[in-house]
Amino acid sequence: MTSKITVEPLQSPRESGVNFGAVATNVDLENLSDDDFAVIRNALFTHQVVVFKNQGHVSPKAQFQLTQHFDPTGGASYGHGKTIDAKRSILHPDLKTIPHQPQVQVIGNGRIASYEGLTDFQLRHPHHKTFHATTVPEEEDLDFTRFYRWHIDAALYGALAPSMVTTLLAVQVPGGRRQTCRYDDGTGDALDVPLGTTAFVSGYTMYDILSDVDKAFVRGAKVEYAPHPYVWMSSAKSRSDGLGLLSQGLEVPIEELPPHTQEEIQILPLCWRNPVTGKLALQVHPSAVRKLHLEDGSMIDDLAEVREIVHRLQRPAIAPSYVYAHDWQQGDLVLFHNRGVLHSVVGAFAEDEVRLFRQCNIAASQFPEGPLPAGA
Repeated sequence: MTSKITVEPLQSPRESGVNFGAVATNVDLENLSDDDFAVIRNALFTHQVVVFKNQGHVSPKAQFQLTQHFDPTGGASYGHGKTIDAKRSILHPDLKTIPHQPQVQVIGNGRIASYEGLTDFQLRHPHHKTFHATTVPEEEDLDFTRFYRWHIDAALYGALAPSMVTTLLAVQVPGGRRQTCRYDDGTGDALDVPLGTTAFVSGYTMYDILSDVDKAFVRGAKVEYAPHPYVWMSSAKSRSDGLGLLSQGLEVPIEELPPHTQEEIQILPLCWRNPVTGKLALQVHPSAVRKLHLEDGSMIDDLAEVREIVHRLQRPAIAPSYVYAHDWQQGDLVLFHNRGVLHSVVGAFAEDEVRLFRQCNIAASQFPEGPLPAGA
């Protein structure tokens, strides 16, 4: 039976540089046919972010099944596996696991009496003051905010390949207050955003707007991530734009990390190839980078230099005109291509502003593929 799902590109202002995102309608996520999934899969790899409205009824099981459908042989491991169990990991405070569907996490803000087998628990929306070297003054905190941390959903360590997709479901959303997201990096850049938005930028745009010289550089280079990166970075502080860390010598020393081997350290291409379109996305988790391996066989292992190079390559594509800041409505389910976009938590909530979301991503069965060889 032919699918009835309709996919329409998101409408962006004429002056916007956002060239990704779509809305899918006539969707029953609890009962997807093969034809339905084919439409969704094509939409995802074409548009990178797909929004499904009015999905508050979708069960954690159906959310997991949709996520898993993109990589059926990937198993059922949460995208970070057990790496977040370490108390020092920066991810540890932000997640609660649904007992009957452990691949699905609960995130948000505020005290929740009961939800999906969890009772009387506190959620804390990540706030930039816990991670950035400088902060928005306290008296401005409810009016102004920052990108918390631009990232990819990936363990970046061991055998856990970066998740193919992530799904986010808005169960409860606070009122329609807006904030100004400031970059505070001397550029004057700022962006008007809905409270608690999730911000997305395209890795394809990030690559496309590079100079020809930089394109050649990123096509041939690979990035080496730190072992146990979310423990390693836990003491370090971020740039004010959320795009990577400052080099202040605050990382946890390698010898003080949990046990690890050289074989478990991930070295991945800077550019990841779209499995449908073949386009290249510049996909780097800037906070976890440690070394760069260049095409000629040489290596850049000065951490400050590595960070400056990566920031220079990525910063143009997080300019306000390229950011899609989703305006969450209760029941929104957003599916995004974790190998084609970077995203960031944004926003500062008052204590009584309750936000309840479900998140699901699964470690992939295969690592991302880089550029094809020249002439292929």
